[in-house]
Amino acid sequence: MASAREPETTAETAPKPGGRPRDAALDEAIILATRERLVRDGYSLMTIGDIAADAHVSRPTLYRRWRTKFELVVDALDYGFRKQRDSYTVDLTGLAPREAFTEAVRRLDPAYFNPDAMVLMGNFAGEAIRTPELLGILREHAVEPRVALVEDVLSRLQESGAVSADIDKHTIATLCFGSYFAAFYRGESRAGIPEAVVSVLWPAIAAAKPARSRRG
Repeated sequence: MASAREPETTAETAPKPGGRPRDAALDEAIILATRERLVRDGYSLMTIGDIAADAHVSRPTLYRRWRTKFELVVDALDYGFRKQRDSYTVDLTGLAPREAFTEAVRRLDPAYFNPDAMVLMGNFAGEAIRTPELLGILREHAVEPRVALVEDVLSRLQESGAVSADIDKHTIATLCFGSYFAAFYRGESRAGIPEAVVSVLWPAIAAAKPARSRRG
């Protein structure tokens, strides 16, 4: 089991100005080791020593780059967020309205890019009392952009007349997002969630078709 928290910085390990240029490959190795430890141990139990060992670097090498464990974790999270940002938009060109909504729901999946994302989110939820800042970062960069994506797609579908004008977009997006967590906790596959969710919601949100006029 990982040991208790270690001292986060010392005079010997603090970054010094005028050193050699940082090695990008070494930085990435440390970041990836940090992300793996976040999933396996969670923030409170992971230690700088464990991360350094996993990345095959010394503790002073790591501390020259990051003063504290918290700063390292923030950068490790941002590493993942940068890779996901392109998924926070949906090109509706060539998509039927229902297909566009389905694609937006698919992008809500926390594991859309990272298969460990659901466990990572659960770990941060468990840290909410001790380190609420981490959950706040996750909420700002991983949760809200996904929910906003669905709301945006619904708004555009409203503008095109495909979706009813009086729907509660925020509640719909939240329900769709929650479906992935429900499947995770029930031990069910998330593979068919977008189609299953849309099959239930679409009849309720689609704009009514105008009645055909009768000829006398």
